[in-house]
Amino acid sequence: MRIAEIFYSVQGEGILVGVPSAFVRTSGCNLRCVWCDTPYTSWEPSGRELSLPQILEEVKKYPTSHAVITGGEPLIADEIEDLARALVTQGYHLTIETAATVFKPLPCGLISLSPKLSSSTPWEREQGKYALMHEQRRLNFSVLQAYMASYDYQLKFVVDREQDFAEIQAIIEKLKEVDPRRIVVMAQGTTREELQKKAAWIVDRCKTHGFRYTPRLHIDLYGNQRGT
Repeated sequence: MRIAEIFYSVQGEGILVGVPSAFVRTSGCNLRCVWCDTPYTSWEPSGRELSLPQILEEVKKYPTSHAVITGGEPLIADEIEDLARALVTQGYHLTIETAATVFKPLPCGLISLSPKLSSSTPWEREQGKYALMHEQRRLNFSVLQAYMASYDYQLKFVVDREQDFAEIQAIIEKLKEVDPRRIVVMAQGTTREELQKKAAWIVDRCKTHGFRYTPRLHIDLYGNQRGT
């Protein structure tokens, strides 16, 4: 598998925020979010080719029972099924973070679904080279519904502007039996200053809609650095 990084930190986002976790970040993505905070897994994918035993050996170094597979988009990674199965078999509570454009029946304790809003489409970046592809792929309702029907899940939305909340509501209305307690919203930003500037109005909108606000704890603690 092509792995961008393996590291030990705390979960920075979502319903498990603050939990010490071993992270396995795959390299490669089928989307091109304009504000992607891990461009080394998408716009310019890089990493090491590691075997499954090598990955597991690195994960075992860390004193935690929680593991996270993230990306990029880990659901398109080779041998992702084998990696998920091995981590769960070894007793890890496994979170898989995905944009939910691809469905694979993987074992995990939590599937973190992050459907992308229209603000993510790169209409101008690189002369819009990837914009149409991204726009066509960014929402897959059948995949979202399949995961929600079969897994412990969270729906995690990245918010950048006021109209994003209307878009979130429209997405929710197209899905069946959404548990509002599992909807989490976070600000788009890669610096503490950006997040702090947006946090107040986003929290107010979350209170209005009954959504859960999630910080981006890793950025608050470490800044936007790799390995955190």
